[in-house]
Amino acid sequence: MTRYEFLKSAGFSGAALMALLTSCVREDDKYVDALTVSPDGTTAGTTTGTTTGTTTGTTTGTTTGTTTGTTTGTTTGTTTTVSGIITTEELNKITSTKAKIDLTSTTYAKMKTIGSYVIVNNIVIALSKSNTYVAATVTCSHEPKKQIIYSNNEWYCTAHGARFSLAGAGLNSNGRAGLAVYKVATDGKTLVVY
Repeated sequence: MTRYEFLKSAGFSGAALMALLTSCVREDDKYVDALTVSPDGTTAGTTTGTTTGTTTGTTTGTTTGTTTGTTTGTTTGTTTTVSGIITTEELNKITSTKAKIDLTSTTYAKMKTIGSYVIVNNIVIALSKSNTYVAATVTCSHEPKKQIIYSNNEWYCTAHGARFSLAGAGLNSNGRAGLAVYKVATDGKTLVVY
């Protein structure tokens, strides 16, 4: 049920309805093209608003969840060759791994397509638009719902629309508490989240 439908069902109309609609909506709370993934792996898009304009600002503090290596790559059709790959020796030296996936497995074949993501061990792992792997917790900081997905080059909670940057910073009021993100490294065959 949309906010409009709810307010209408509560008996609001005319100027009172418009006042309530405009008073409780912030521009940064609107979102476009959230994806929902069904158990068979297909996705369905939904549009719940629009986002326009440019956001500028300064971020201070520590940034985590960076990908080891260079962030360049080449795009071929819908699949991508990721560069910034480290050696297998360097990958094997990483301790305290939270997730490890075999990128050569057919299970994770879609992880070579920009915008694709998987959920492993309560961690969302995605291939971002900059051809780097990124990872974050699947549990939203707004409410402890395990509904974080990767969409539109950001983390998005399908429960209440909380939005987060790839570095975990909140992008709207529901995301203001931030999101836990992780470091990611790959040798091209194996991907490690730590």
